[in-house]
Amino acid sequence: MTESFADPSSAPANEAQAQLLRAALGDRSAFEALFRNVSGALLAVCLRLIPDRAEAEDVLQESFVAIWHKADQFDPQRATAMTWMIAIARNKAIDRLRGSAHAFKRASVEIADELDDDAPSPAERAESISDAELLRTCLEALEPRRRQLIRTAFFDGETYEELARRTGSPIGSVKSWIRRGLLQLRACLEQ
Repeated sequence: MTESFADPSSAPANEAQAQLLRAALGDRSAFEALFRNVSGALLAVCLRLIPDRAEAEDVLQESFVAIWHKADQFDPQRATAMTWMIAIARNKAIDRLRGSAHAFKRASVEIADELDDDAPSPAERAESISDAELLRTCLEALEPRRRQLIRTAFFDGETYEELARRTGSPIGSVKSWIRRGLLQLRACLEQ
């Protein structure tokens, strides 16, 4: 056992194992030290499976109750203390997930009315796809210079001044081209 303490990286694992073995004998202070040393890692395991922090903390508490009651069943020949405790936390989290999935399956159909769904309905999605296709068709019908100016102004957010500088045209001409292009777009979209 002293050889394993020679490797500094195995010292925390060996300390957890020693604390667990002392906890198996009913040593509360060893169990408290074990909790302080490994609760963060076990909470991370719970959070990976259960993203709700409050619920994951409940599972962590259940895990430590199980660790306290089963500490005498720990066998250092089969696994490290940390591996053994992670397995307990993981199994408790999976049990919680299964329990909540079962409860959800039994939920009333009326629960759907209480859930907010900001996603567009299938009809709204189809309409927006149709509108997007119509806009694309109408944009393609514009003269190339007007189409490019409108896309750059409205989709890239460039100002009239920036567009005039880029095209080397007077700002009045750029405004006029965009205005005429928008009028053509409106007429096309209203058909």
